[in-house]
Amino acid sequence: MFKALIVDKDEAGQTHATVQDITLDRLPAAEVTVAVEYSTVNYKDGLCIGPGGGLVRNYPHIPGIDFAGTVEASDDPRYKAGDKVVLTGWRVGEAHWGGYSQKARVKADWLVPLPDGLTTRQAMAVGTAGFTAMLAVMALEDHGIKAGPVLVTGAAGGVGSVATAILAHLGYKVAAVTGRPETADYLTSLGATQIVAREELAETVKRPLEGETWGGCVDAVGGAMLARVLGQMEYGASVAAVGLAGGATLPATVIPFLLRGVNLLGIDSVMQPYDNRVRAWARIAKDLPMDKLDAMIQPATLSDLPQLGADILAGKVKGRVVVDVNA
Repeated sequence: MFKALIVDKDEAGQTHATVQDITLDRLPAAEVTVAVEYSTVNYKDGLCIGPGGGLVRNYPHIPGIDFAGTVEASDDPRYKAGDKVVLTGWRVGEAHWGGYSQKARVKADWLVPLPDGLTTRQAMAVGTAGFTAMLAVMALEDHGIKAGPVLVTGAAGGVGSVATAILAHLGYKVAAVTGRPETADYLTSLGATQIVAREELAETVKRPLEGETWGGCVDAVGGAMLARVLGQMEYGASVAAVGLAGGATLPATVIPFLLRGVNLLGIDSVMQPYDNRVRAWARIAKDLPMDKLDAMIQPATLSDLPQLGADILAGKVKGRVVVDVNA
């Protein structure tokens, strides 16, 4: 027997999340069984736990879109018992049972060996959000970051926090956008050199081009804010867009792309090729300062998850929530 957070629907169609003792035979069939040590809380997890349950196809279900732990059994020669591994993406925690469980069974192709220099707890302090942040930073670097500060929207959230810390560690000036003034000290501690109030970028676009202000941008918000930022980029600068919290509609014109050569780079962390996942995790182990990572961590247990799922949907979560599934 082992513990897992089970989300199920009652006869009235309402979802309920409870910690239960279950057996291994309830897990879906796959090549590798992992003794999970840590998971995290992401926006998608909040949606899976919450009353809507729109991301979950079949009930009962175990949420948790990422996890890190130790291989317990494997039918794949690439992994053996005792190997440390990390998993992000592949609809785990949505279409396939996920990381809010002391054991998980997944396809070998979905795993990545934990890189040297990272513990399983640190890997989940990074988690899907930090992995996505590194993919965004890599994309900006591949296209060339310009002279101005790099803007990070939604900076107090999971993706934004890690992106801020990585960019600052790499020597870039970081302008962090937040709608919560109380997070200014936190963002400064991560390396932000400028705090931008969300209200400054929340206005509807009046002119398709404004002054060339930003040398790059990691956008974790989308919607109207992304449209506004596009018109403020330096010539040839890039925006790595990773989130839809502000909506999927982009009320912009093609003018920033045609007249200023702005690049809009879409970042999808779900189905990244294996080589790119390995490259990103290696960069995380090398370029994310561990003292900054530790400052982002909020510890949690399985029993905390129903409330945390609601909190993250309400925008109340700062930094990275690391779930110790064995606590």
